[in-house]
Amino acid sequence: MASSRGSENPEGDRRPSEPRPRAGDPSGARSLRFRLGRAAGVAWRVARPPLLAYLLVLVIAMLLENRMIFFPAAYPLGDWRPAGLDPEDAWFEAPDGTKLHGWYLPRENPRAVVLFCHGNAGNITHRTEILRALDDVVGVSTLVFDYRGYGRSEGRPDEAGVLADARAARAWLARRAGIPQDRIVLMGESLGGAVAVDLAAEEGASALVLENTFNNLRDLAAYHYPWLPVRWLLRSRFDAAQQIRRYHGPLFQSHGDCDTIVPYALGRKLFAEANEPKQFLTIPGGDHNDLHSRQYYLQLRAFVERLP
Repeated sequence: MASSRGSENPEGDRRPSEPRPRAGDPSGARSLRFRLGRAAGVAWRVARPPLLAYLLVLVIAMLLENRMIFFPAAYPLGDWRPAGLDPEDAWFEAPDGTKLHGWYLPRENPRAVVLFCHGNAGNITHRTEILRALDDVVGVSTLVFDYRGYGRSEGRPDEAGVLADARAARAWLARRAGIPQDRIVLMGESLGGAVAVDLAAEEGASALVLENTFNNLRDLAAYHYPWLPVRWLLRSRFDAAQQIRRYHGPLFQSHGDCDTIVPYALGRKLFAEANEPKQFLTIPGGDHNDLHSRQYYLQLRAFVERLP
């Protein structure tokens, strides 16, 4: 008779074999969840320091938003007695009572009256070469003013305040020059272009002149900080592309095709949203802070001379 002992486990090894989890067996699912949880824990311990650092950067960026947008040079920084210029001090107040300052350069029988909105850095003393060109070449009367926190203007800048300051400057200029506000030529560089667009969209203008201006601040911020979710972080908008659709007067826009601060493509996007009549001037090799040539101002004069 054949012995059945060969089918038994050897002496001392009587442990039953471990059963395999069957399909749908909850013990298998628990094992998988355990392994996934352990892997997630390891990943969290590895990723936690850089993730927390990134979140800290986001919080700091949100708290310091205005300091990342505006770079004012407060008085006495700058040359407040520029050679060859004798500007009239302009003092006025924003609607919230903030005291503001600017320079007015009147001209007898001007071709136009211009409100100049400068960019996000420096103050009016850093625009003296522009003022000379507008006076000598273009032949216009010009008010250049400082936003709150810049130059001799009081306060601290933010989007709402800067836009309110520009409205106050336009009202002062209209009174001083004795013309309606919508007969003023609004001119802006860089961020000041977005300010000028906001004014033109609100009450119109004799013309709009934009230099190296972006379509909106969020696209510009995304270009400079691609590793931050700036499109939903930023509270400031300066959405010139949206606002310019509401303006229906003449537009003269220029942009350097080598601009390292406001990409040329963003200027073209803004121009695409504008209504006719409009003119775009590409400045070959032009960077953001380059001074314009005399030829540029001659073209600007020709534009002004065609205004009704």
